[in-house]
Amino acid sequence: MKKVSMRVKKQPLLKAASVGCVVAALAACSPASDAPAAAKPTAQAAAGFEPAPAAVPRLTPAQYRATVADIFGPTIDLGGRFEPDMRIDGLLAIGSSGVGVTSAGMEQYDAMADAIAAQVVDKKNRAMLIPCKPASDKAPDDACAKAFLSNVGRLLFRRPMTNPEVTAYVGAAHAAGTKLNNFYDGLAMSLSAMLSSPQFLFRAPQVTKVANGQGVLDGYSKASQLSFFLWNAGPDVQLLNAAQKGELDTPKGLERQVERMMASHRVEAGVRAFFSDMFHFEDFEALRKDNLIYPMFSRREAMDAQEQTLRTLVDLLITNRADYRDIFTTKKTFLTSSLGAIYRVPVVNDRPNGAIDPWQTFEFAPEDPRGGILSHASFSALHSPANRSSATIRGKAIREVFLCQKVPAPPGNVDFTLVNDTTVYKTARARLTAHSKEPMCAGCHKITDPMGLALENFDGSGAYRTEENGEPIDASGTLDGKKFNNSYELGLALHDNTSATACLVDRLSSYALGRKPAKGETPWVEKLKADFAAGGYVVPDLMKRIATSPEFYRTVPPAATQTASAE
Repeated sequence: MKKVSMRVKKQPLLKAASVGCVVAALAACSPASDAPAAAKPTAQAAAGFEPAPAAVPRLTPAQYRATVADIFGPTIDLGGRFEPDMRIDGLLAIGSSGVGVTSAGMEQYDAMADAIAAQVVDKKNRAMLIPCKPASDKAPDDACAKAFLSNVGRLLFRRPMTNPEVTAYVGAAHAAGTKLNNFYDGLAMSLSAMLSSPQFLFRAPQVTKVANGQGVLDGYSKASQLSFFLWNAGPDVQLLNAAQKGELDTPKGLERQVERMMASHRVEAGVRAFFSDMFHFEDFEALRKDNLIYPMFSRREAMDAQEQTLRTLVDLLITNRADYRDIFTTKKTFLTSSLGAIYRVPVVNDRPNGAIDPWQTFEFAPEDPRGGILSHASFSALHSPANRSSATIRGKAIREVFLCQKVPAPPGNVDFTLVNDTTVYKTARARLTAHSKEPMCAGCHKITDPMGLALENFDGSGAYRTEENGEPIDASGTLDGKKFNNSYELGLALHDNTSATACLVDRLSSYALGRKPAKGETPWVEKLKADFAAGGYVVPDLMKRIATSPEFYRTVPPAATQTASAE
């Protein structure tokens, strides 16, 4: 496609197509009068349950990519980059609900929208992606434009387009096609504007008032909330059709769709997205190791470390439906040859039929002190500085990531001389013992170091060791009064710690909602915890309970509709 077509300004179109709604007011925007009416909800407010206002999350990079791939195919190159997300209350999923788009970020979205649209109308793709042919390539064809844009718009906006929206986007394609003497260039301009619109970039819920100040999401908003939770992607056609028919407004219809989605291989993407968020895997982007100290740890090993943990989690929790607590003790994992070199275990990258497979299953021996995800490089390397291990950082991560316990930041005037002195204090335990004698440091180190020191058998790259600077490593410690002698026994302590399973429910419910549950939603979350325990801590069952709970779709109706300029 000619670059000149992208010089036609999209802003007037964006303003018309957004029907007066902007990012800051999306939650309060109601569909135009000709939009499909939501089925009238019949559920009454649960006793003791008081929901909070619905979140308005911005699409995460993974969700953006998945949506584009689902609609236009996996070969589409985005041709841009995303602004970094912000972590709030332990999750990026919550942070995405509290941010807008900067001017620089909007420029990137515009660039990606232009690149995507250009590829969609390109000669090599248009026959497959555009369901009609114009009467002439060099002139507008409103009927063909409407057929394409209304269908694509339903998937991008996760609801049917309103008549004013269809008119605006078809009109823009007509105007641009006339100006550029090219139907496809005009169509690309209109599609690009869709991809830059707040209706696509933000997941704005539509709320119907029920009673007692409580509301319920309409069918399309339920479909969106459900699909991004279970699949980390927008709703498919089958789910949108169910929303259109009102099936998501009945318990049986909702459960039927949840079971269909849970049975799909796509639920793996949802599980991966949640644990990547919970485990702070985005920090791998900035992770760097001193090559002189850790020559085997490169960008490749960092990527493999994340994949090892995610494969282990999917195999354990989804494929085998095992007890969530087993993530701390499982001896089975997946390795590549590069990770095998770090762990000092043999990995053969082939199968009996001769096919090459970089990933192989591996099981540590029962007597091996390694086991569970705390022994993975995705934890030990991620939570270490560039040139050494850190019992304090690792212990802090255990408290915050797995137990949902906040550890205060160190004072600004702390002297770290003793922590870095390996001439007098050979091991981390000796250095931290000396350092923690400072009164201002003792409190925090008391709740982090006993756990972190149990992982000192792993250096800053995740490699196993028994000595540090020629001195034997003492990996004993305690967790909330429970003693252990090595990292595997620490995993056993976490396995039996009720805070670990409670934390998982808190994190998963927050992730699903896109916000931390409000005080009035505590009865629902506590019920989820009780059911999780009674059912043997099976994660897919917890996901299903959340997805089929009426409380998951209840919220506070917007007090008033606000409008503002999209400029």
